Amino acid sequence: MHLSDLHFGAHDERLVQAVEKQVDELKPDLVVISGDFTQRARTEQFREACAFLDRLRESGHEVIGVPGNHDVPLYDVLRRFLSPLARYRRFIDDNLCPFVELPGLAVLGVNTARSLTFKDGRINQDQVVFIRDTFGRTPRDSFRVLVTHHPLFALEVAGETAPAIGRQELALDAIQEAGVDMLLAGHNHHASSHSASDLVTRAGGALVVQAGTATSTRVREQEQSFNCIDVGDASVTITVNAWKGESFVPSDAQRYGWEEGRWRIAPAEAAH
Repeated sequence: MHLSDLHFGAHDERLVQAVEKQVDELKPDLVVISGDFTQRARTEQFREACAFLDRLRESGHEVIGVPGNHDVPLYDVLRRFLSPLARYRRFIDDNLCPFVELPGLAVLGVNTARSLTFKDGRINQDQVVFIRDTFGRTPRDSFRVLVTHHPLFALEVAGETAPAIGRQELALDAIQEAGVDMLLAGHNHHASSHSASDLVTRAGGALVVQAGTATSTRVREQEQSFNCIDVGDASVTITVNAWKGESFVPSDAQRYGWEEGRWRIAPAEAAH
C-alpha cells in the first residue's frame, strides 16, 4: 500500500480510521508513506502521526516512510534551519533514508525535504551515491523501488505543471545507474502513474507512481486516495482506492507490462 500526504493537523479522522481498516483488511506486505506526515511540523501533529504508525505496527504491519516539506517547520525559523527534522526523527523515524528488503523486493526511501526551500525538493550527490550503492547490494532480480516525497518529474496537476525535483539530472542518473524499477512519491495530492520515458526521454524505463492525499482535507481535483500496488512477474498492477464518502473504494486499476526495456500499459484484454 502506498500512502502519502497524511497532513495530521489538517486531517479527517474518519479517513484515518478508514485507512487503518483497509490496511487490516488488505494485509499488504509493506505500507509505504511518501511524506508530509504533518501539516505544520508541530509536536502535537507528530504525536498524532506517531500514534497512527504505532497502531499499524501493533497490528503487525511493516511500514516505511520519508519526510515531506510539511514535516519541516515553516514559521519556527531557528528550528527550521538548525534542526529541521528533529521532531520527525523523534516521533516518526530517526533514519531519513530507510531501507527494507522483502523476498524479491527492495525499497529505499530518500529525504528530499530541505530547509532552504519552502515547498520544492532537492536531491544531492551524496544521495545519488547512496542510492546506487544500496541497490547495488541487492539481488539482481529484486524489484527495486525508490521512495521520495517530491516527484522526480514535472507533472500536470489540476491544469498546471507541478515542477520536477531540484537537480533532476542527478536524480535521473541515480535511478538509471541503480536499475530502479519504480518511483513512489506524493506532494501534489494527485494520483497518477506513468512510464518515466514518457515524461523525459532519457529517464529510462522506471514506472512513476504518484499517490494522492490519503487523509488530508486539502485536495486538488481528486478525492482522497491511496494506491495498492501488486508486483508480479514482469507485470505491475496499480489500483487507486478513492474515498467515496463512507469508505475507500477501488476506482481505477492499471496494469503495466515490461516490454523493450520499459513499462508499458498492458492491452485492455490483458488487464482482466
